Parts: sequence; C-alpha cells; structure tokens
Amino acid sequence: MSAVTKTFENVKAVILSAHKCSTSGDKVTFYNSWADNYDQDVALLDYRAPSLAANSISSHFSGDRETAVMLDVACGTGLVAKQMKRRGFGHFVGIDGSEAMLKLARESELYQDLKQSVLGEEPLPVQWGLFDVVVIVGALSVGQVPVAVVRELCKSTKPGGYVCMTTRSNKDNLEYKAALECELKRMEEEGLWTCVDVTEVEDWERAVSEVEDGYISGAVYLYKKLQ
Repeated sequence: MSAVTKTFENVKAVILSAHKCSTSGDKVTFYNSWADNYDQDVALLDYRAPSLAANSISSHFSGDRETAVMLDVACGTGLVAKQMKRRGFGHFVGIDGSEAMLKLARESELYQDLKQSVLGEEPLPVQWGLFDVVVIVGALSVGQVPVAVVRELCKSTKPGGYVCMTTRSNKDNLEYKAALECELKRMEEEGLWTCVDVTEVEDWERAVSEVEDGYISGAVYLYKKLQ
C-alpha cells in the first residue's frame, strides 16, 4: 500500500496490532516489519514529539552545538536527529532494538555511530558520562521501555549535560506516566539532576485507542545533570 492511498485507519490498525506484542522479541519483530513505512505512518498520525523534544533542548542548550555529541536512544529511523540537525547539532550516536530501523537511520547519514540494543534488557552500550545531550522520544510508555532506563540515560550524560524525555498522557499510559514522574523526582531528590523544564502538550498526536478520539496529549521533560 502506498503512502498516497494509506489512511489514518490503516495506520491505527498497524499500531493497535503492536499492543498484542507481549515479549521484547515480538516488539523487535514488529518494529522490523514497520520500519519501511514508519516515517510516512507517523506523519499521518501528526506525530509531533521529535520536533517538540528538539525545541525543548534547543531553547535551553547554550553550549557549542557543532561540537556537542548527542545520544539518541530508541532512535528509530532518525526523526529526532533530523530535527536536531536543523537546530545546529551534528554529532549523533543512535541506539535502537530494531535492526531494520537502524538500517534506515544509517542510510540517513546523520549518525557517526549506531548500536543495536534492547532497552531494559541490557545496559546501554555506551560509555558513561560521555554525552552533552541524551534524548529518548516515543519509547517511554507502557509496554515499551521500563521506567528504570532513565537512570542509565542520566549516567550516560556529562555533568552539566541535558537529558530530554517524552511520554504520552493518554488514558492507557497514565499509570506509567505517574511512575515515570515519580522516578524523575526521586532522582532529583538524590541530587543526580535538576529539572529544567516540563512541557505539557495538548495536541501530541492523533489518538489510536478505541476509547479516545481526536488528539491525545503528552509531555516533554528536560533535566540537567549535576556535577
């Protein structure tokens, strides 16, 4: 089916089928099969998270963008890196569980390095304290990446560097979102980082759940790692 004839209902059916994936292996298989159509499908969803995250980072980052190194966790095809490139960043390392997604990210020629890793099942395959910016967009949600992964994001960041995370606020994800915010606050109380900005966005993306219509909301979190 071409991108011209594909409809929102087609994309909705694809995404709802992912909810049936119960194991990490099933999820990787799903994303491998979705990779070739991913960019046009999320465009039909009016998926704004990559640009919203990039805006949050860009509005607070005061360092040298040309030399800054960004870790793009759950990078997919490279939508976040494309947005960051437009804002003056140019050094990207990507991690994703899907080899098919990584193949497309590789073809974008945006990344200096790409690594395959299933988040939550193995440690992030990077050196701790290396990155000026660490970002994870789209993967922090129920049935995807466990909340505990945010501690690894923090460990990967340089002191003074930024960690940007997003999550959805739809009904199915409210319990996960509450657990995520609890962990973010706990890490702040432990002196690991400080909250720079939280942006709640009404029109995050078009709803695909059978119990919601219109658009769902979401949130962007930006934290700065302490010395």
